[in-house]
Amino acid sequence: LSGLDPAQPYFQGTPIEVRLDKSDADFVDVIHTDTAPTIPNLGFGMRPAIGHIDFYPNGGVEMPGCDKNAVSQIVDLDGIWEGTRDFVACNHLRSYKYYSDSIIYPDGFLGYPCTSYDLFQSGSCFPCPKGGCPNMGHYADKFKDKIESDVVKLYLNTAEAKDFPLWRYKVTVTLSGRSKVKGYVNVALYGSGGNTRQYQITKGTLKPDNTYTAYIDAELNVGEITKVKFLWNNNWINPTFPKLGAESITVEVGENR
Repeated sequence: LSGLDPAQPYFQGTPIEVRLDKSDADFVDVIHTDTAPTIPNLGFGMRPAIGHIDFYPNGGVEMPGCDKNAVSQIVDLDGIWEGTRDFVACNHLRSYKYYSDSIIYPDGFLGYPCTSYDLFQSGSCFPCPKGGCPNMGHYADKFKDKIESDVVKLYLNTAEAKDFPLWRYKVTVTLSGRSKVKGYVNVALYGSGGNTRQYQITKGTLKPDNTYTAYIDAELNVGEITKVKFLWNNNWINPTFPKLGAESITVEVGENR
């Protein structure tokens, strides 16, 4: 049984006979996309974990792409009806859009077990445990026999619009060079599944021999990594023509460690 942002008003905090609960089926998975308080934030979705596994994409409160202004959302590509509905309840309705996308991405929407979204964002819950991460949506039941604790909260990030799934990587860059400079470092990943756009690993003062780490949510599953593109820029003309290289770049795949 899959709960698509189960309703908060009149249901949150009520007895389990009234609302969705893990006792309702052999396996209950829940997607929470609109868990802000109904008053005053107009959140329509329930916050507590109520299933065997509960997914909180983007933290479960505010979904990327739902902060567009009223005009652009109402005159949406999907038509005025879809746009108006999205403006009123965009976060709430993301749950079924993620679910429908998950049907065509069996390897997408990996949920990382974590105690909070902040810890997930900081990388504390990366990579997936040895038993793997469940997939949010249609294929969540593949995880049915792997649940070990009562409350399993899972976090992940999604894109702003279709296609929604993102794949998480940890990228660690150690710089080489003679002197420190100001600027930024970008990295793109290439692999058997395609290549990503450039992602910023760090910006500010770049020091040779220092190591910089970032967690990136890539727009595709790169597959087996074959190449990494490294680019740095100092944003302005420097008459000393400083040089920086990458002594090493380590990429860790969240899914298979």
